Amino acid sequence: MANHDHTLDSHDAHAHGEGMGVKRIWQVFGILLFITAIEFLVALGFVHHWQLVVKGPALYAFYVVLTLIKAYYIVAFFMHLKFEKKSFIICCSIVFIFIIYFIVLMLIEGGYLLNHLQEHPVYPNK
Repeated sequence: MANHDHTLDSHDAHAHGEGMGVKRIWQVFGILLFITAIEFLVALGFVHHWQLVVKGPALYAFYVVLTLIKAYYIVAFFMHLKFEKKSFIICCSIVFIFIIYFIVLMLIEGGYLLNHLQEHPVYPNK
């Protein structure tokens, strides 16, 4: 048998320290803080206070994109998914995509059923 000089401290440092030093944590925190500040500036400044931007699909898409960027940083760095094997990342991504797909499918189907069911005197569709 080979002589292994592994300690618990070295194992923990290897498992959680791959690319996530204190400097990197503060960088990710800064990025998340910057994106959140942009969201607040747009929402409270440009939309409500100065009224330079009108609410609508473009603004909502902007919020969704910023939220997805923040979600990527949280999942990738704070949940350590960025440092996993690519096959595990792909597996998690496929499951996530299917969950989102089924949620959207149920929302669409529910809207269809709400608008196309026959009227009933006890339970009106309104």
